[in-house]
Amino acid sequence: MTGGIDPTDAYLKPSERVLFHRTDLDRILTVYGQLVANGHARDYGISMLSDRAVFSIYRHAAENPTWRIEKIPALARKQGLWAVSGVGRTILKRGAELEIVLKAFDAQRRKTAKRRG
Repeated sequence: MTGGIDPTDAYLKPSERVLFHRTDLDRILTVYGQLVANGHARDYGISMLSDRAVFSIYRHAAENPTWRIEKIPALARKQGLWAVSGVGRTILKRGAELEIVLKAFDAQRRKTAKRRG
C-alpha cells in the first residue's frame, strides 16, 4: 500500500494505537472551530493508527484534507512530536509542543481578517 491507511490498523487494540490526549484534542478542536467560523473548514476526521494519530481538516467533505495535524511519537526526539501539513502533505510546521505547531494556523486567520477589513 502506498501512502494510504493500513486497513489492519482498524483492528488494533486501543493500547497499540497512538492516541490524542484530551487536552491536546481540546486545543486542536479550538483551532478547528475558528477555521469553521472563518469559512475555511467544514469537516474533520480522526485516525488513530499504530505509528501516529492524525486530525484531518477538510474544506469540503468529499476532498482530500486541506490540513493534517499529526502526532508521531517516533519523531519526538528528532524533529518533534507534532507536525502540521498542508495540501500535498507539505510540512508547514514541526515541533515538540502542540501550541507552537498550531501557530501555523495564525497566518490563515490573519489573511481572513485582512480580506474582511
